[in-house]
Amino acid sequence: MLRRASYIDRPMGPTAPRRRPLVYSSPRASSQHCLSDVAANGRLHNYDHRVKAAFDRIVPVLQQLSGLQHERSFIPDAQRLAKEQLGFELPLPILEMAWVTQLDMRRLFAWCVFEIYEQTSKSFFETDPLDGASAADFERLLIDCGFHLLDITPCADGRLAHAIAFGLRIPFSCVRRRPHAGAMFDVENTVDRWVKTEHLRFRESQPNSAHEPTRYLKAVVYHFSSLNPSHEGCAAHASNDAAAAAAGMERLQAFRVAVENSFCCGASVDLLLLGIDTDTDAIRVHVPDRDSKAPLDQWLDAKDVYESTCSLSPQGAREKIVQMVEAAVQGELDQGMVRFIARLFENNISQIDYVKEFHDGAYADAGHAERFIGVGIGFKEIHLRNLTYFAHVDTVEESTADLDVGVKIFTGLNVSRGLPIPVVVRFDYRGKVPGARQRAISHGERVIAAIKQRYSDLYQQGLLHLLLSVRDRDRFVAAETVSSSITFPTPGGH
Repeated sequence: MLRRASYIDRPMGPTAPRRRPLVYSSPRASSQHCLSDVAANGRLHNYDHRVKAAFDRIVPVLQQLSGLQHERSFIPDAQRLAKEQLGFELPLPILEMAWVTQLDMRRLFAWCVFEIYEQTSKSFFETDPLDGASAADFERLLIDCGFHLLDITPCADGRLAHAIAFGLRIPFSCVRRRPHAGAMFDVENTVDRWVKTEHLRFRESQPNSAHEPTRYLKAVVYHFSSLNPSHEGCAAHASNDAAAAAAGMERLQAFRVAVENSFCCGASVDLLLLGIDTDTDAIRVHVPDRDSKAPLDQWLDAKDVYESTCSLSPQGAREKIVQMVEAAVQGELDQGMVRFIARLFENNISQIDYVKEFHDGAYADAGHAERFIGVGIGFKEIHLRNLTYFAHVDTVEESTADLDVGVKIFTGLNVSRGLPIPVVVRFDYRGKVPGARQRAISHGERVIAAIKQRYSDLYQQGLLHLLLSVRDRDRFVAAETVSSSITFPTPGGH
């Protein structure tokens, strides 16, 4: 079924959220869809639970420490508790000051968040829990569908941080991901990345030769809430999903026009606009024609795809999905795009069942519940819902909107409870380039200085802490911590 919306007369939705989403009614409603990857769902859930549980143990542990801080055996008891519950010991200088003043819970909280972030990064690159380092099958699919590179901009909202690896089930190594508030990517920077991609194709035939008729696929993923549309949609677009879709399409078209006007080869760029329901993870796709034109008020909804195919055989379901995608095109078909979108729907079916099985059909954390803000360029290892608010930053001055949205979110999540905002500043570099690591560190230090200045009140009150990390993107290795705003005085002389 092709969904149509009238943005003039369409009601904004219920005044209060329903407790559960609409049930996907079908003869198989109580079981998994025939195309669901049950084993992958189990692995992904275990990974998600393990990482988030590590962050969520911080506050209960600190609450226990608060009641112990004036006991004579406080330090050994605190270290034993932290080791048992968090997996590491706490910084001794903070604990040693507890008998003189109150335990500095703000610094302890931020220190623990940063420590678990470091452990999460290390574990990701050591164990590859998403099996993203090897993605040959999907890379072949992209080329077969006529695309040599997939560049996706999701909204920076933490509820979309898992959109690639979970929602769309795309191996992270196959995607160029650049989150921005409201999915409002920078057109000029994207053109620069397009130029670098085409240069590699001409010089090194990577990922394929420039003579092959493939295109650069640029996609935008906006988001909306099916349960509480007027309050839990995209904050950057005032929870107006129509505005979010329109703004995303406007940026996509501006990118294509920029390529056409600068290089006279717009045919090498294709566009794709998707939406994702942050309550159920079901996607909607504004299916484009051969010229990348797609109506904003019509889309193909994964819930309809699910219901129309769940009683079929796997082969029959795949054929039906292709038919539904073809029927959604208003104009001349591009079979490669049809095949690619059909795969996205097939992948998303597994995610719909994931949310049904492990979250009773809708996430309990309908709103923001991020654990830290990630700022800079990198975070290849972060693919979990509501773990991180991303702010893709080159300079603070160019990304004030993204940062301000993140700080506003965490003012409600943390500052309102007296807890600081943990910010991880990260810049990845190419280790093969001489001096690249130091330049990344210097870049990060400039961004940190600008953040301290912009949010000086929070920083001076100890309600904002920062960690600087860098990573060699030429190797499958964890991020390296460089410095932190949590420092301890060096004991000694006059």
